[in-house]
Amino acid sequence: MLRLSLISLILAFSASANAEDFDYNFLTLGFSSIDIDGGADGNVFTLGGSYALTDTYFAFIDYSAGSLGAGEDATLWGAGFGYHRALSDQVDLVAELSYEYFEQDRPQAGSFDDSGLGLAVGVRFAQSEKLELNANISYINYGDRDNDTGFELGALYSINDAYSVGLSGAWSDNVSMYTLSGRFHFGK
Repeated sequence: MLRLSLISLILAFSASANAEDFDYNFLTLGFSSIDIDGGADGNVFTLGGSYALTDTYFAFIDYSAGSLGAGEDATLWGAGFGYHRALSDQVDLVAELSYEYFEQDRPQAGSFDDSGLGLAVGVRFAQSEKLELNANISYINYGDRDNDTGFELGALYSINDAYSVGLSGAWSDNVSMYTLSGRFHFGK
């Protein structure tokens, strides 16, 4: 079902946009609102980046920290390597393998942390010279906690060759997250 949705998304936006190669050299700063089912909700700041190692491989890192309300704090970070391949002039297939870390501090219950391996597969679609749409499916295998499966949809609008703004939504088993971000491209 989700695979069919990704294919439908690509076909629905298959207008004749002729975009340049996708950029894998960037820094991102964002603000996210998190809704946890049966738990605290809150806001986190995010910082991330990607660096192209070759024409098809890149390294990335993401860091998020913030307050989840009721005095709870959370820190998440992930780092890894990715692979991308052009499926057409408008579409890149992207796969990522990462190490993920999660820490939550609860005033009454103490703190806990966990780590695991993550895998994500998705597409980047150039709707036009200015607008990029993206979608991915992710899976994280935590060592001591349940595994986490989720998907993300987003859009990125290029202001110029150096700056873009984006909106995205991510949904996993028990968490919904909505992010407003700014991206600085240093590889174009």
